[in-house]
Amino acid sequence: MTVLGIETSCDETAAAVVQGPVQKAILSNTIRSQIDEHTEFGGVVPEIAARAHIEILDRIVSEAMHEADCTWDDIDAVAATAGPGLIGGVIVGFMTAKAIAMAAGKPLVGVNHLEGHALTARLTDDLEFPFLLLLVSGGHSQFLLVRGVGDYERLGTTIDDAIGEAFDKTAKLLGLPYPGGPHVEKLATRGDVNRFRLPRPLLDRPGLDMSFAGLKTALRTQAKKLEPVDEQTVADLCVAFQRSVSDVLAARTKSALALFAERHPDAEPAIVVAGGVAANQEIRSALTAAAAEANARFVAPPMALCTDNAAMIAWAGIERLQLGPVDDMKLSPRPRWPLDQDKAGILGAGKKGAKV
Repeated sequence: MTVLGIETSCDETAAAVVQGPVQKAILSNTIRSQIDEHTEFGGVVPEIAARAHIEILDRIVSEAMHEADCTWDDIDAVAATAGPGLIGGVIVGFMTAKAIAMAAGKPLVGVNHLEGHALTARLTDDLEFPFLLLLVSGGHSQFLLVRGVGDYERLGTTIDDAIGEAFDKTAKLLGLPYPGGPHVEKLATRGDVNRFRLPRPLLDRPGLDMSFAGLKTALRTQAKKLEPVDEQTVADLCVAFQRSVSDVLAARTKSALALFAERHPDAEPAIVVAGGVAANQEIRSALTAAAAEANARFVAPPMALCTDNAAMIAWAGIERLQLGPVDDMKLSPRPRWPLDQDKAGILGAGKKGAKV
């Protein structure tokens, strides 16, 4: 099975061609970032993002098809992000996918963007169900129990800022460029981890929920006390912030793995980390150590597949197609789409569609 995937949920315009489910191969994975368009605003501007998708998506799709050396006769289905995300961008990508599917006479699969992240490890690492997922990105930070395609249970989430959002806000507070996460990580390598001690929010409470807004506020308070801050102080604050986040995630991961062992004593314990923040090396190291301590398998996709991409959408489409029903042209994109509601969402929509 060969599937064209399209991803436009935020500020990456992406298309990919992927084969599976038995002989797995990413034939192409073309991505065009919009960082230059949004840098002067210090964040993603939805209207600018949508217009940028419109201007370049057809070329990105053509490049992906060319790189994969595929014609439309070689494509078995078209999969596209149907949400969640910036609704303008989601509409651009999903309506393009609808047009391609209709013109080429191919099945259409509407993919939950978060499910694309959740299932990537099954493309790259042959992971079996069930497993734990830690989804960490600019908009989402949550632990999920993944029982199967479309079968998810949210075990814990952030009660305020997502981790990627907290990184970007911290960078902005310290006068660092957008996107902030990579700049915080880079400066942290030059910081003194012992100079500042920032809080580890919610670790004194049971459960798997997280909080990062207070950590950001504590950093801002510390920075204001020392104004004007020099470059070394900025680096010291970056490493303190990053270490606090890593410690929180490691502690919650240990708790999540213990819960997984209770729920599924006969399954191999495994924790998958996905999303853009999974590219952070210190966070990866902390999670790897936490998994090792719990005698669990740690899985993180390659860096290029951690951030938003269309290969994960194409692969999720392949996983969906194995279930039988696919979506019809009445399916509408949505800005909000919790992954733990997916079983009653897209699967229900697919079953109402006539195509099989």
